Amino acid sequence: MKYRYQEEMSPPPAHQVTDVAITRFEHVYEVDPGLMTDHVTQQSFPNWDTLRLVRSRADHLAWMHRHFADKVISGEELLHDLDE
Repeated sequence: MKYRYQEEMSPPPAHQVTDVAITRFEHVYEVDPGLMTDHVTQQSFPNWDTLRLVRSRADHLAWMHRHFADKVISGEELLHDLDE
């Protein structure tokens, strides 16, 4: 197995989704880094790490719910409450 630094550290080209969101990987949305550079130093990390973080989001959220949530409210419930 070979590690190709340039391939791993260069993300695919960004596609603008909205004025503030981009996507580089399928179903992975990011705030456009160009909007944040004045306030947040941007880190570069390998493409595989981005995908690892995305895959583990659901597990992390489930762990947080098990350990800290008395109840979980869906986004639909929140929207319904706002409409009332």
